[in-house]
Amino acid sequence: MYAAIDFETANGSRNSACALGFVKFSKKEIISSESYLIQPHEDNFHWMNTSIHKITWEDVKNEKIFPEIWKNILPQLSDVEFIAAHNAGFDKSVLNASCKHYLLNTIGKNFVCTWKDIADKLWRNLPDYKLKTICRYLNIPLHHHKVRSDTEACAKIVMRAFNEGWQFSI
Repeated sequence: MYAAIDFETANGSRNSACALGFVKFSKKEIISSESYLIQPHEDNFHWMNTSIHKITWEDVKNEKIFPEIWKNILPQLSDVEFIAAHNAGFDKSVLNASCKHYLLNTIGKNFVCTWKDIADKLWRNLPDYKLKTICRYLNIPLHHHKVRSDTEACAKIVMRAFNEGWQFSI
């Protein structure tokens, strides 16, 4: 089992998560797909990323805060070998900053970057390694910056990589 994760943030602060996508998958299929809007904590009411993801304070003001969502996701990670994300350093830093802010346990799982660990090694002829470019090349549907779509795309990139002989290694 594997997982994919994607965050959108309200602003430049890594602990300003306002959306989370989570997918659990095998080498052959997506098992489950979830997405959540998140109410950022009170220090992050400055919204500068709305132009990217179209999420506003009005969209999240009545949503759950990160700890309420994380308690549902964390148990689902117990049997996954790794977590995939596109530009994984960003999503890992948002997860770690959010957990640190709320004094929550993080996870001891490896992250796999669909850009640096997979696409850059398997599909060397691409003009760039943006998620939309990789998805177009692999014919994977994408509604970019919508967390469910981004995480499902990451899962499908990993499945395709496995089909082409990619092996996960630490």
